[in-house]
Amino acid sequence: MDVGLAHLDRPFDYLVPAELDEAAVPGTRVKVRFAGQLVDGWLLSRADDSGHTGRLAYLEKVVSPEPVLSPEVARLARAVADRYAGSLADVLRLAVPPRHARVEKEPQDEQPTPVEAAAADAVDPRGWRDYPTGPALLRALTDGRAPRAVWSALPGEDWAARYADAVAATVAGGRGAVVVVPDARDLDRLDAALTSVLGPGRHVSLSAALGPARRYRAFLAARRGQVPVVIGTRAAMFAPVERLGLVAIWDDGDDLHSEPRSPYPHARDVLLTRVQLAEAGALVGGYARTAEAQLLLETGWAREVVAERATVRARIPAIAPTGDDPQLARDPGAATARLPSLAWTAARDAIRADLPVLVQVPRRGYLPSISCAECRTPARCAHCAGPLALPSAGGTPACRWCARVAAAYACPECGGRRLRAAVTGARRTAEELGRAFPGVPVRTSGREEVLTDVPGGAALVVTTPGAEPVAEGGYGAVLLLDSWALLTRADLRAGEEALRRWLAAAALARPAPTGRVVVVADGALAPVQALLRWDAAWFAGRELAERRELGFPPAVRMASVTGPAEAVADLLAAARLPADAEVLGPVPAEEGRERMLVRVPRARAAALAEALHSAAGARAARKAADPVRLQVDPLSLF
Repeated sequence: MDVGLAHLDRPFDYLVPAELDEAAVPGTRVKVRFAGQLVDGWLLSRADDSGHTGRLAYLEKVVSPEPVLSPEVARLARAVADRYAGSLADVLRLAVPPRHARVEKEPQDEQPTPVEAAAADAVDPRGWRDYPTGPALLRALTDGRAPRAVWSALPGEDWAARYADAVAATVAGGRGAVVVVPDARDLDRLDAALTSVLGPGRHVSLSAALGPARRYRAFLAARRGQVPVVIGTRAAMFAPVERLGLVAIWDDGDDLHSEPRSPYPHARDVLLTRVQLAEAGALVGGYARTAEAQLLLETGWAREVVAERATVRARIPAIAPTGDDPQLARDPGAATARLPSLAWTAARDAIRADLPVLVQVPRRGYLPSISCAECRTPARCAHCAGPLALPSAGGTPACRWCARVAAAYACPECGGRRLRAAVTGARRTAEELGRAFPGVPVRTSGREEVLTDVPGGAALVVTTPGAEPVAEGGYGAVLLLDSWALLTRADLRAGEEALRRWLAAAALARPAPTGRVVVVADGALAPVQALLRWDAAWFAGRELAERRELGFPPAVRMASVTGPAEAVADLLAAARLPADAEVLGPVPAEEGRERMLVRVPRARAAALAEALHSAAGARAARKAADPVRLQVDPLSLF
């Protein structure tokens, strides 16, 4: 039942009246009477008798005869709920989109499914030949086997075309595929690649941005077996596909893959759970590699698909840091300059060669953080103590938290009224570069407007991470500024995330010698070393080893419990945690709450989730007032 309470997270038996016998099939939406109220529910199965000895109520209504919940997705939803200490009702809300009655009544196309029509098609390995084990991966998919691979893409790789090849090989073997990408830009790129390989009408896209009718129409096409392939953002991770043969995820380190609604599942983990349940193949790909993907390799669960080092060296641009000793000897100001001479020279040379220059800036806006010009004290809002920001050159400082304007700001330490930039955003960077390179077009790509591609002529393209457009022929130079903003974040994944963003931008550069990448950072840092060598595998192995030594995910399983101090203590006291569980904290959380962390070995993960879910159910049963948020393997521990 769709009640979302932990202590009611179990199936309930009802009788089916004769008039609903034909429509009440497993997977349909129903309405039942529960505790005197009419509530929504799912018909999970039919049986001749019940183990319940008491009196059974009848189904009140079959909302729709459409069996939208497939048995495979129902098993998956139960497994995901158990893994994340959540309820089945919460997971099913993520798995099945809301009903759209008009779409259900639309006539269906009567034609053979694309799986049958494409069963004899051959697949050309094409770009997979750059990877020694790539053609074998496609052959295994075509033969109906279930290979599991972690793929490190080469710079400049058309990753969407490679995924389309893998999907086509799966379809040629008579099976279906699900592919999940981080955002709409990646989805559009993959959609075009699949249309080119499979032809129109052979796949559907699932995304929350489609709108209710279009999303439900695509969902029904997959559920009815009209298409063998579903692609999408994280909304597609539960997509129903008949004879599932491949699940794939691109750039699994992107935080957009993490669902912000309870029970907060990550698309990668949901898809890998599907692999186990459906005995399907798996493809985890990206320019970077997460510690979680590295763990799949080190445990033998997956095989590595990488290019030989000679191929990598031939494809990468020339990459240089600005903070190493030789560079500092030539340019002593490089240690503090925002745009050292090496970066400026790389941009100038690319523009002279009529090539575009990509400039990646971690922060959006104009001046997202300002401080007193006299004593350098950070400027804070007088009402909520939030950071002040400057929206434009002639703008008035305003709070980033409460949006109050601070027109008459005076420093509380020294009384000064002049302000200076503490952090420079993308718009201010574009303004400064426009003055440094007069006559050169300056384009920005970020939250307000994300560019998909840019022409190949001389131009400056200033972007925030994740919004980098593709340049025709590749960029002549890529400048990675303000590296400290990524590397000094109080986050377990700070180094991993910095490298992921750098590699994604550097992959858009032309190969050496015409393509150059300059990272404004110390070359001795591990993420910078991995970038210089284009060796994400080395960094992922190093990161996993450090986390294993320190007891951090994914080497262990962790859960966070957040809420009022009394409620958190109450839940943990009631939870029958495993004997080897370690409770850490408390630490302050948002809005006066606190957070406790519980750590167990990976082998005890199921016991941890069950203990926390049972304790949450006990609190719900006695109607505890203060809510507590449970997250298993939270994306951020701090």
